[in-house]
Amino acid sequence: MQENRAVENFYIITNRSKDPDYQVTNQIRDFLQKKGKNCYIQQDNQKRKEKGHTDSTGVPENIDCVLVLGGDGTMLQAAADLADLTVPFLGINLGTLGFLAEVNKTDIEHALLRLIEGDYEIEKRMMLTGDVFQEDRDMPEDSTQALNDIVITRKGSLQIIIFTISVNGQFLHRYSADGMIVATPTGSTGYNLSAGGPVVDPKAQLMVISPICPHSMQHSSIVLSPEDEVTISIDTGHDGTVQEVEASFDGNHRVTLRTGDRIVIRRSSRTTGIIKLSRVSFLESLHNKMG
Repeated sequence: MQENRAVENFYIITNRSKDPDYQVTNQIRDFLQKKGKNCYIQQDNQKRKEKGHTDSTGVPENIDCVLVLGGDGTMLQAAADLADLTVPFLGINLGTLGFLAEVNKTDIEHALLRLIEGDYEIEKRMMLTGDVFQEDRDMPEDSTQALNDIVITRKGSLQIIIFTISVNGQFLHRYSADGMIVATPTGSTGYNLSAGGPVVDPKAQLMVISPICPHSMQHSSIVLSPEDEVTISIDTGHDGTVQEVEASFDGNHRVTLRTGDRIVIRRSSRTTGIIKLSRVSFLESLHNKMG
């Protein structure tokens, strides 16, 4: 982590389902403006029409910090949408339990004062890139970033998925399972944890692959180097049929893969900066949330 300068220019992204009347959003804007700071609020015309997500071209160039009002899901979407920018994020939790959105509604003004005074740190979080290839093509049909995880799950049919995993071009295993999770350290406390995967300090640099309900007693999670490249190839089904599965990036962007397709997952060249105000360690925070 690194110490940073006082924040002068703020940009707010609000989950409208959590703050439908912009009551909290406007309170933050008014507070910052009274302190002589610049505050910009994302408008509906600054969203991508096809997804309703943030358009990075609508974010002013002088922004020092993005305030994300919602929950962890809103944070993940904002991180993916603004992956091309280097601005850090502070999550303000208007939802339920969260690991990314650490500021509660009752602590907002205190948190903003900390930012104005430069009393905060930034954690650089590792991201993943997933390139989807159709059959034997060399150019990806889709390339998307993820801060939490990339998850392969069945689509439509309730049959198990047959897929092969290779690491750095070397065959690892042919799985029969309900799916596969490739998680970052940040994502280790999400779906990966529910699937029995290990919890990892979010500042670490590594990847975790965890099968979802594997049809074997011997398949457990595998921890890989951040330099490794994971290829998941969709095989033919048990009955010789064409399989159809879905790759989900942080639970938002989704891509369909079929038998013969593959997804190549590696560490992204980009990182997400998460503003930290709490002095509570990751392990203490984990204990509090799990207790």
